[in-house]
Amino acid sequence: MSKINLAELTIKKAGGLIHNGDISCRELVSIYFENIKEHDKNIHAYLETFDDAYELAGEEDKKILSGEEPKPLAGIPLAIKDNILIKGKICSAGSKILHNYRATYDATVIEKLRSAGAVFLGRTNMDEFAMGSSTENSAFGPTKNPYDLKRVAGGSSGGSAAAVARQECLAALGSDTGGSVRQPAAFCGVVGLKPTYGAVSRYGLIAMASSLDQIGPIAKTAEDAEFIFNIIRGKDPFDSTSAELKIKNYQRSFRVGLLKYDRDGVDEEINKAVDNCADALKKSGHEIKEINLPYIEYSLPCYYIIMPAEVSANLARFDGIRYGFSEKGADLLEDYMKTRGEGFGKEARRRIMLGTYVLSAGYYDAYYNQAQKIRKLIREDFEKVFSEVDVLIAPTAPTPAFKIGEKSDNPLQMYLSDIFTVPANIAGIPAISLPVGSALRDGKELPIALQLMAPWFGEKILFELGKQIELNKK
Repeated sequence: MSKINLAELTIKKAGGLIHNGDISCRELVSIYFENIKEHDKNIHAYLETFDDAYELAGEEDKKILSGEEPKPLAGIPLAIKDNILIKGKICSAGSKILHNYRATYDATVIEKLRSAGAVFLGRTNMDEFAMGSSTENSAFGPTKNPYDLKRVAGGSSGGSAAAVARQECLAALGSDTGGSVRQPAAFCGVVGLKPTYGAVSRYGLIAMASSLDQIGPIAKTAEDAEFIFNIIRGKDPFDSTSAELKIKNYQRSFRVGLLKYDRDGVDEEINKAVDNCADALKKSGHEIKEINLPYIEYSLPCYYIIMPAEVSANLARFDGIRYGFSEKGADLLEDYMKTRGEGFGKEARRRIMLGTYVLSAGYYDAYYNQAQKIRKLIREDFEKVFSEVDVLIAPTAPTPAFKIGEKSDNPLQMYLSDIFTVPANIAGIPAISLPVGSALRDGKELPIALQLMAPWFGEKILFELGKQIELNKK
């Protein structure tokens, strides 16, 4: 049991060990809990661990011992972002306003993972209501980067990415509204997938921006990310925006588009990693073509109008009347003002106010309406490009992980962390972040990553090419 190298353990390998009787589900869960006990006091990836994980693992062991064929994820220890509902468990979305809210039902993704035999170790830290790029906006303190404790783990799914990187779970779920799975995956040196909008049900995900949010896996390899994605994907009657994904088979040789971008604003090591990857793919027989997306430069300003507008609408329901944190005032209006003023953190309040402003009379056409028009143009850009290439390559983030507190007082600098990830959410296409190297900062080797973007429901392309890039790395 103690000889298992967690750093090299994948879902496939763990499944093989369980299937062959080399380890029990309960033993595997125990190993991960020991690791959490040893390391998480420094990382703060988890907000809470679940005691019933042992019981659930034991149930899977009994089924296997009785001769049942092990389920696809039997005993596999997963971490779940704190905005995805697990029945009976607290789900706070990283916010004081929901600090004591217990979920009354399972999210669809949780139901699917549970049916596949997965064991949930706990809920992971995140930026409040998924608003942030560093997990510093959590009401419960920041998550630290496993590679350098003075640096951020990324956000908003920083806890999930850090837990996978520090071997505190085998894989995790996050949510991605503007890069919140991919950017922390990049900062923590793991794989993060944002599926096509609608490929995975959002039922049971606490909404931030409903036209942008997607649940996605964070894992060690593209194969593991694919494994989880294939379990959680699919149409759901509880989510009218969800769709059935038709898996296509693709050739192993792709037309790869190298996205043109402003290289001056990107760290040299990341530019080199992108070029080296493109060269390696060319040598492997892929066609490489430089691609320009004329409207992509407007993605970030477009995002920071649409997203706060939807935040303003979605967060209106949190008023302390039915559940969560509540403050009493002299009358109902003061109840609302005190509850929301103290219950929401600084960034949440900022985005609610921005969103209310862009939706207000006299400004709707000037801001929100214009942003929706730009969104259409960005989507048309991608449609045109994907008639010429099968997949696009770009950086995931312009820099490696930055220091805790470095960008806290400069929201614009923080927002620019999402410059390469936001376009995929605006257009609704799938994208994956893959670790491709490291950069030395203050004596520490920090992960750097590459992003692949594919046409709508083209996840299979991302996984195929992702596996090839991982092989080239070895």
